[in-house]
Amino acid sequence: MKKPPKPKDTARRLKATIRQQPAVFAVYVVLRLIVVAELVLSILRGEYESAFICLLVLILFILPFFIQQNFGIQLPTTLEIIILLFIFAAEILGELEGYFITYPNWDTMLHTTTGFLCAATGFALIDILNRNSRIKFHLSPIYVALAAFCFSMTVGVLWEFFEFGMDRLFHLDMQKDTVVQSITSVMLDPTNSNTPITIDGIHSVAVNGNDLGFDGYLDIGLYDTMEDLFVNFIGAVTFSVIGYFYIKHRGKGKLARAFIPTLSEQEEQDPAAPDSFRENSK
Repeated sequence: MKKPPKPKDTARRLKATIRQQPAVFAVYVVLRLIVVAELVLSILRGEYESAFICLLVLILFILPFFIQQNFGIQLPTTLEIIILLFIFAAEILGELEGYFITYPNWDTMLHTTTGFLCAATGFALIDILNRNSRIKFHLSPIYVALAAFCFSMTVGVLWEFFEFGMDRLFHLDMQKDTVVQSITSVMLDPTNSNTPITIDGIHSVAVNGNDLGFDGYLDIGLYDTMEDLFVNFIGAVTFSVIGYFYIKHRGKGKLARAFIPTLSEQEEQDPAAPDSFRENSK
């Protein structure tokens, strides 16, 4: 089992990471300063829920470095920058600045990105095992691509379960509603013969005698959930195809290399070697 790095080792590795990935460090510093400023303003305004989100974002910003230092995994510069921007776009811009409401396609963009990144993560997990000399079998490119696709879709489904749970338990409306002008339901069939009945041209709906004020019927999350899963599917398929050709031609795809995490050089040289041996071999 890999021992946790000492503070001196962590500082040394941090400096090495900054030298190797200056673009990542620059993006990290800029975004962190913005979040810290937002945190201070939230506290001064007494918006403690927003302050908590800012603290959460600051913690999430550290995760890429933590993963690289403790699990021997190297994140490509492009992937790491996208992860930082994704966290900022989802929590700070989406939640605190209300971009999910102001820009209807903001959520769609993020879910598409999630599908792409989760497929890259699943692909890397399988590919790292596939290339490990201690594993006695090797998976075909199509199988690795399929596993990456399934991993991404599973993450997407679990996230929708989470949103549904939050909506039901805490009334958060994470599954945003959609206004539609037509509904079809067997519940509208007066004969109870399981015949779907369609109502078109809905422009006004009243609840308990009060008009909701929408130009149509208020769908409660179904359209949002299915759209999220569909764009997740698009992102997953896109990367799975890219990953397939990456394995097929083993590492020649520049686009795939920009998104696929790999083992660090030290881990790849001898993944089974104990830490004491590695320290003595330096």
